[in-house]
Amino acid sequence: MREEPRRDFWVGSFVLLGLAGVAYLSLSVGGVSYRGPGGLELVANFDEVGSLKNRAKVVIDGVKVGQVKSIELGKDFRARVVLDVDGRLALPSDTSASILTAGVLGDQYIALEPGGDTDVLKSGDSVQFTQSAVILERLIGKLIQNLGSGDSKGSKK
Repeated sequence: MREEPRRDFWVGSFVLLGLAGVAYLSLSVGGVSYRGPGGLELVANFDEVGSLKNRAKVVIDGVKVGQVKSIELGKDFRARVVLDVDGRLALPSDTSASILTAGVLGDQYIALEPGGDTDVLKSGDSVQFTQSAVILERLIGKLIQNLGSGDSKGSKK
């Protein structure tokens, strides 16, 4: 009879560990995560955001320094993207933002390229230099269009 309490303890511990694992996976899949240090909100306006999503990562040289806080349509009919970046960074005011794709068909993220200006961006400032997302379908369409017009010019000699 002495083994029953010990066995009950181990079974209970195993069940609690399993429930903790399920809770962690549920929160991870749901997109809830520790954001890390934030505090510097920057605004970047793009002509095209592609499939950029809220909570997409913001990187500098491949190192995650923040995430996309919100994406909305601005008054000028351009995409207005609010970035939540690590407040400890002193980003120059001529920093540029580009929307890139991880791999050929991967998720899109924002890459910041710091400039060389001595003035730094403050919370609420806008990133002046932006490069919109490249839409693969448009590139393929232009390629097909150019190939088609090239063939017709070559055959009319």
